[in-house]
Amino acid sequence: MVSNNPQDNDDIILAGPNLALLNQLQSTLNEIFSLKALGTLKCFLGFEIARAKEGLVLSQRKYTLQLLEDNGYVGSKPAKTPMEPRIKLDDQQGEPLEDPSPYRQLVRKLLYLTLSRPDITFAVNILSQFMASPRTPHLQAVHHFLRYLKGSPGQGLLYSASSSLNLRGFSDFDWASCPITRRSTTGFCIFIGDCLISWRTKKQPIISRSSAEAEYRALAATGSELTWL
Repeated sequence: MVSNNPQDNDDIILAGPNLALLNQLQSTLNEIFSLKALGTLKCFLGFEIARAKEGLVLSQRKYTLQLLEDNGYVGSKPAKTPMEPRIKLDDQQGEPLEDPSPYRQLVRKLLYLTLSRPDITFAVNILSQFMASPRTPHLQAVHHFLRYLKGSPGQGLLYSASSSLNLRGFSDFDWASCPITRRSTTGFCIFIGDCLISWRTKKQPIISRSSAEAEYRALAATGSELTWL
């Protein structure tokens, strides 16, 4: 990991299987720019990287704890799920928030947290759909979500050092799950061996007339991502 200035957010990561080549690249860059080598990668843009014989563990623990502290949820009672299982949020129930800015800022921070937390991707996708005009039930759902984070602030991803290079994909769908548009939701995750490298939850662009059609669209999105990879 190298940096032009430790005080600026312009750090870059040099990674590859050939250490000699990486050192050569670092020396070449240092001839053109003023660089400071920070050694083995441990943290980067809110991510924490822990190394072990088994592989690398990627998490955003400090980012999560800071998020909880900023919103007064450090001492809250943990929740078992990101959202209430039977909750169906829409744009009609409850009263509009007098100041929607805190809700929007919080959801934006949660979107960044999904980069290392596939377990929260679906819930954050739902919450982000109401940023234009959030209401009291949406804010209550966010508060429940923060309590879930309280129970697992260090949740992250393990990238095994002994994993195979087999590419595998899994997809799922939730037919007509949106109570507002009646659109279905696509979800997929893709692995290289045992290592999760790509995941997504996204509302489908049009209404599917049957569960088979919704499933086909989910499979098509997964296949497209697999082909790109």
